[in-house]
Amino acid sequence: MGGNREGLSWVPVLGKARGPLYLDIADQIAADSAAGRLAAGTRLPPQRALAAALGIDFTTVSRAYNEARRRGLIEGRVGQGTYVRARPRGTGRSSPGGLVDMSMNLPPLFDDPALAERMWRDIADVQHEQGVALLMRYQPVGGAREDRAAGTAWLKPRLGEVSPERVLVCPGAQGALLAVLGLLVAKGDMICAEALTYPGLRSVAAYLGIEVLGVDMDEEGLVPEAFEAVCREQRPKALYCNPTLHNPTTATLPLKRREAIVAIARRHGVAIVEDDAYGALPATPVPPLAALAPDLVYHVAGLAKCLSPALRIAYLVVPNPIAAGRLESAIRATAGMASPLSAAVATRWIEEGTAKAVLSAIRSEAGRRQKMVSVSLPGADVLNDREGFHLWLRLPPHWSRGEFAARLRAAGIGIVASDAFALLEPPEAVRLGLGAPETQADLQRSLDVISELLAQSPAALNLVV
Repeated sequence: MGGNREGLSWVPVLGKARGPLYLDIADQIAADSAAGRLAAGTRLPPQRALAAALGIDFTTVSRAYNEARRRGLIEGRVGQGTYVRARPRGTGRSSPGGLVDMSMNLPPLFDDPALAERMWRDIADVQHEQGVALLMRYQPVGGAREDRAAGTAWLKPRLGEVSPERVLVCPGAQGALLAVLGLLVAKGDMICAEALTYPGLRSVAAYLGIEVLGVDMDEEGLVPEAFEAVCREQRPKALYCNPTLHNPTTATLPLKRREAIVAIARRHGVAIVEDDAYGALPATPVPPLAALAPDLVYHVAGLAKCLSPALRIAYLVVPNPIAAGRLESAIRATAGMASPLSAAVATRWIEEGTAKAVLSAIRSEAGRRQKMVSVSLPGADVLNDREGFHLWLRLPPHWSRGEFAARLRAAGIGIVASDAFALLEPPEAVRLGLGAPETQADLQRSLDVISELLAQSPAALNLVV
């Protein structure tokens, strides 16, 4: 197929795509631009010349160029032709010294230009289908029905069938936590949480005037017997927990413990707030607490860790429609509503299968980075999980967490010491986010510095004159 290709600046290879031919051409413009095969400023062949070279109809090439132009890949210049646009420069995640801030627990960047282009194409399709009306109106406080339905579809692999009436679309997990705790707990009341807990919970609790009691943990997570003792002696109003790929220790509560915790909470009349930030990452997840006790658990499923931090969307599953109505009032009072634009993008990604593809790409990249840790820190006391993208590093006796963090900060690497998470006595440990480094090479450089520092004594690094 095709005619004379000589003299053309670029010709795509056709015949492999399953979809429309014009989309294949546009996708190849995107992929070749991302890979550097089409440099910014390259003049694309005239539409008729490319059609003749490929042996296809002129209108197909015209549609392809229009699609690429709609995606922002190319631009027409009057009297000059069609040119490849410069790719947007990302802000990046690397520090000026070439190392990285590993204090942020971000999903790793995946190297898949076609998938990245698919994400942006879906965003453009939201604009095309919903138009300016999406930008110029308010939506229901708990989310439009189609957005709630998308949330139930996203959660179905873990929670099973959930009525959309029990799902609220919230402005991120932090917004969901603020609403739930504001509903369940009054100022001066107590809740309990794992002894090492999400710093965002501590911030919300401090803002609401709530005391947070620490519950002992071991390497499998929250200890049920310790939870029962706190319930019996302190009578907390709620338990907050992060049972899957716990932040910061990476522990995942076994099913038997989950069942025990639900039974204890039910026996003592304690509500459970389940922060399932990482729950979508395991390919074979342990059933969430909300699946074991849907009448007792407020389930917070944010999209930041498993899909995109930029969306600031979380799905909040509540025990019944009455609780949903009360939480809508709380969301209205604190945030007004989640961004309709972000919710629409999340819905589009879920409905088109893009979200599933992104989740798979994040899982794969996280697995590759965890393998790097096993090679680079073979003798270190590390708690990690191959399906997560952070690790908990327990320090050798000659290092304190404060001094270790300070030494790494001087080298341009940011980490988080245990003090940020500790409700009880902080252990000598730090959390490292493997997703923050922009590339695997950036991560490797940082792991090399960390490995070298672990092997040294702080005293050997001191120079006092």
